[in-house]
Amino acid sequence: MQTRRSVSSRIASALAGLALTVVVLLGAVPGAFAAGLTVHDVSLDPCPAEDVGAQPQLKRPSGASCFVLRGSVDNPGRKTVFDTDVFAQILDASGEPVLQNRSRVGSIGDVEQGTSTFALRLAVPAGTPGPFTFSNVKARGFSAPVRTRAGEFDDLLPLEQAVAEADLS
Repeated sequence: MQTRRSVSSRIASALAGLALTVVVLLGAVPGAFAAGLTVHDVSLDPCPAEDVGAQPQLKRPSGASCFVLRGSVDNPGRKTVFDTDVFAQILDASGEPVLQNRSRVGSIGDVEQGTSTFALRLAVPAGTPGPFTFSNVKARGFSAPVRTRAGEFDDLLPLEQAVAEADLS
């Protein structure tokens, strides 16, 4: 018969092992702490017709529509925030989520100190009734890189590269 103490120690040991497994699976980097950033001036607009992401020839009831989520992000700290992801709850006109079962809408890479703009291309299911509303829009990054470093636009898909390059001009 096991005592309460041995059962408690087994539970504590199992929880510690589980926590270590989660850290390894999530790829956490020792010394890299999560940093929250402020997001504002968010808008979701259809991609321009001349944008390669708009893909007008693919518009059909079962397809998706191209939208660009734009906004500004403030990094009040003195250091760069790395590998930043943007999260948002995007709702359609009836209050239903546009992106089912996910709140991460994309990555904006590294955010320098101060205010920066961002643009993310999103595929919204065709026929989703607008206008869209937003809630819980936030950006989270890390105090040190947690992903493999790439060139300036290497980590972006071709469609995202077009949005980033358009923002630079």
